[in-house]
Amino acid sequence: MLSALYTSATGMKAQEKLIDNTANNLANVNTAGFKRSRVDFADLVYTNLRAPGTAVSTGQVSPTGLQIGHGVRVVATNKHFAPGNVEQTDNPLDVAIEGDGFFQVQIENGEFRYSRAGNFRIDNTGRIVNANGHQLVPPITVPAGVDLTRVTIGADGTVQGSASNTDQQPQELGQIQIATFLNPSGLSSEGNNLFASTVASGNAQLNTPGTQGYGVLRSGALELSNVEIVTELIALISAQRAYEFNSRAIRAGDEMLSTSVDVMR
Repeated sequence: MLSALYTSATGMKAQEKLIDNTANNLANVNTAGFKRSRVDFADLVYTNLRAPGTAVSTGQVSPTGLQIGHGVRVVATNKHFAPGNVEQTDNPLDVAIEGDGFFQVQIENGEFRYSRAGNFRIDNTGRIVNANGHQLVPPITVPAGVDLTRVTIGADGTVQGSASNTDQQPQELGQIQIATFLNPSGLSSEGNNLFASTVASGNAQLNTPGTQGYGVLRSGALELSNVEIVTELIALISAQRAYEFNSRAIRAGDEMLSTSVDVMR
């Protein structure tokens, strides 16, 4: 009976983690490029009171065992990298990846990070940076005199621009490349719409968009979060109900213990 108390406690703690994860998904429903997480659970060790196949009498074995579980634990949070909806913004520096891949940026300490958020801007030196000021890699600079409204980004990542009030051919400013990973689920979430590569994800493989299975770019558009509000609300209600039922199991176990003590008096 005491085992039921501890088992139910593990269930309540696991549902707390699920609610925390669901709350984070819902909080980022409007975050560009955000990928929702799913919590994975695993049951805990079992007490084997009788193993399946144990002899119960001469020439007979038990077709089933007698095993009592001891609860549940959270084993992982798994990122779901399905594409989000694409919103047309008509901003020439907003870029969405249609297919597999991540934009590569360089953070303050010189390390590389990866993102699906393509809401790029121009900093005070003309470099293309993300919303947090991290430089796009390979670096691309828009020189003075180029009209930002006449900057174009092709499906293959080619960035071109031209000055206003001119009929000259646009000049090529650079080439956006995107990165892929053997195991995107192994990326580490760093906040600010950034992921870091890990041993589990493998090293980034950079290539031109649209080649060898890499996604293509869509200029003037932005990939939104892939969080589905209805799905998250269902998960939230389910977790809340499971938490309540586990608490009831603890209450029932406590009442049974009280009854047992009363019998001895």
